[in-house]
Amino acid sequence: MTTRSDATDLVANAFLHRASRFTRLVMRQGTRELTRTEAGLLGTLLDRPRRITELAETEALAQPTVTQLVDKLVKRGLVVREKSPDDGRVVLVSVTQEGAAQLETARATNRALVRSLVTDLPDDDLQALARATEVLAELLEPLQRKALA
Repeated sequence: MTTRSDATDLVANAFLHRASRFTRLVMRQGTRELTRTEAGLLGTLLDRPRRITELAETEALAQPTVTQLVDKLVKRGLVVREKSPDDGRVVLVSVTQEGAAQLETARATNRALVRSLVTDLPDDDLQALARATEVLAELLEPLQRKALA
């Protein structure tokens, strides 16, 4: 039986690395039309249009990196830059229908791959992953609120 302290250490030391690696490997097997960074940015834009500076903050990327990424996505027709209706000096980035469609295709491919990976897991392991997924959502809530503040 793992002690609470040992479990806390395991999560603190291994969770982010393993989750990140899992995500990278799943996305590598996917459609490959979108990088993980592109998919993350498009997913953020599904909520609402955002400034480049806000995208840099939410995606944990440098502003010049986000500018270059947005430039590439504009050329591919996946996002558009538009003046803010509230302040004409502000430029907002929005996802296009094509961008949303490509993101959904990538997500569907990833979901199918994950389903295939977990299908043959023993029931206890599958239930543990389902519960871990719910706990992860609970952990995300305060982080998302802080990121939006």
